[in-house]
Amino acid sequence: MHEDPLFLYTLRLADTALINGHRLSEWCGHAPVLEEELALANLSLDLIGEARALYAYAGEVEGKGRDEDALAYLRDVASYRNILMVERPNGDFGQTIMRQFLLSAFMHPFWEAMSGSRDATLSAIAAKAVKETAYHLRHCGEWTMRLGDGTPESHRRMAEALEEEWPYTGELFETDRVEHDLIASGVAVDPASLRERFDTTLKRVLAEATLARPPAGWMQTGGRQGRHSEHLGHVLAELQYLQRAYPGATW
Repeated sequence: MHEDPLFLYTLRLADTALINGHRLSEWCGHAPVLEEELALANLSLDLIGEARALYAYAGEVEGKGRDEDALAYLRDVASYRNILMVERPNGDFGQTIMRQFLLSAFMHPFWEAMSGSRDATLSAIAAKAVKETAYHLRHCGEWTMRLGDGTPESHRRMAEALEEEWPYTGELFETDRVEHDLIASGVAVDPASLRERFDTTLKRVLAEATLARPPAGWMQTGGRQGRHSEHLGHVLAELQYLQRAYPGATW
């Protein structure tokens, strides 16, 4: 793996967007209502669009001739740097909504802050992403409130989804040597600075949803360093099939 901090930082963002977008695309043909079928597909397209822009920039930074397709389709599991939350199976509709709500509650203030990055390309990507993520947060937040404060069955499912997804939120706030200098130079965003916004959003939405925030405790980690669950391999087997089976295929 190329060790340039900017490359790795950009790759982490791209991988997280791509895998999250692919997971959401799996709802195509399976969503509970037609309106949500279109909404989840649009969320997926937003995220894949973010991934394309980020991969293209990562390839430029790396300088080895790899384009967005090479980075998305021609790497093995251990070289991916997405957070673990996005590679988990979708579960039921409520679990997918809860996962996307938690992620969007972080990513919206993240992209807002990133729009002020001293890196012109990352700033431009963020300026577009923040508009899309505002919709993601609103959409999934409204569904979280609707289901959490709905029937006893929908409330139970959302409470279980929150318990299952919560241990994966810690990775959103991690930093390591890859990011320290980038944060100091104004290129990257310090996730600690986003904690208050994240907590405020959760407090408001979970209160409306009549859901209790899980207590602080042990958190899952490892995805950003290339240590993944078995689920990512299954995702990539489907995602990468065409390029692996027919190298260099184009439409």
